[in-house]
Amino acid sequence: MYLTFYNLKKEPFHITPDPEFLYLSPSHKEALAAIIYGIEQKKGFVAIVGDVGVGKTTILRSYLDTTDRSHLKVIYVFNARLTFDGLLKTIYGELGLPVETNDTMEMVNNLYRVLIEEYRQGNTMVLVIDEAQNMPLETLENLRMLSNLETSKDKLIQIVLVGQLEFEEELNLSRLRQLKQRIAIRSTILPLTKTESLDYIKYRLQKAGSDFSSIFTDAALRKIASKAKGIPRAINILCDNALITGFGYQQKPATVKVAREVIADFQGTKSRLIFKWWYACLMLVIAAGMFFFLNGGSVRDRVGATRQPAKVQSLPEGSNTPGRENISISEAQHAGDLPGVFQETSQKGGSSLARPPRAGAVGKEAGGSSTGLPPKVRVIRKGDTLAGIIEEEYGWADEELIAAVKRKNPQIVDPDLIVPGNKIVLPDMSEGNGD
Repeated sequence: MYLTFYNLKKEPFHITPDPEFLYLSPSHKEALAAIIYGIEQKKGFVAIVGDVGVGKTTILRSYLDTTDRSHLKVIYVFNARLTFDGLLKTIYGELGLPVETNDTMEMVNNLYRVLIEEYRQGNTMVLVIDEAQNMPLETLENLRMLSNLETSKDKLIQIVLVGQLEFEEELNLSRLRQLKQRIAIRSTILPLTKTESLDYIKYRLQKAGSDFSSIFTDAALRKIASKAKGIPRAINILCDNALITGFGYQQKPATVKVAREVIADFQGTKSRLIFKWWYACLMLVIAAGMFFFLNGGSVRDRVGATRQPAKVQSLPEGSNTPGRENISISEAQHAGDLPGVFQETSQKGGSSLARPPRAGAVGKEAGGSSTGLPPKVRVIRKGDTLAGIIEEEYGWADEELIAAVKRKNPQIVDPDLIVPGNKIVLPDMSEGNGD
């Protein structure tokens, strides 16, 4: 995908073991030397131990690919979860031998005769058990039976045990002490240092046909090396993803920003960071809504509340407040324009209470003629609501009255949203319908 963009001949950071890109740190050199010496000198058991991804399999395959295979027969066991009988049958199968019995000791004796013949022909038999920490303890105990297949000078089969750090702990168990004593060569592959990690990246880029300085900035290299903690497999994953991301951004060389993004994806923290931002935005919206509710109130709640009959004390006939018509209940009923007018008599004061008449009724009571008063202009203050202003001005507020005020103020689209500082026109409702 990114080879042409970065002028690479081949992908430098394959996850699968590739002996062509083998980088030998001091501990890798020691492990390779242990394998070579143990097999060629027919020492019997060789143990290679290391953490996940440090390059144990790469070292082993490097040896197998570079050594002379004409007199070397290798049986490679990938799945170590085998019984001892299952292991013997696997060996038989790799050597092309028929399994003529299920008796363990007889199978071992028959294998001994085959190995003696191979030894006479100058061939070396190698049994490689990868992921040895997964092998059952009983099978590991019985491996010593294969170790006993020997001449007076040499072991007839060389067994290379490759495992993770847990395998080292298993070897320290009391029941495996005989196996541990038979391991002649042992080596541990350590994680790379920071300097070795940087050299590792540069070495693989050079092997792929490019100069490292044109691929990554120094800061990006240091960031990746620090995060990988000396594990070659982790370095490969981060570098490969950084090149893919840099190619996507058309960025050459890949910068430390690209490295940080890849590391965030690698750790799984990028999605959590996005979630935190969404959560923060949601909390901000909720806080703003609460502020508006507490300071501005809910217009709809107020309108709903004012739909109940308003109890206002009827004023003496002929007395008006500025900008508002007032008539007695008896006059409104006589005019026949207020069906269902609610009346109450105060039990204590005895005063007559009623809901103020609608705008149409006011106009008719005035003889159908307009008073000619100019409309009132009100400046919206903080905390005002349209229903509250109307109730304050006319004594009540219902949908019909709100609609009349909206017709005089076309800038009001939503009665729930009025802006402090704007002006609102309150019409003289004696005009009949407020228009």
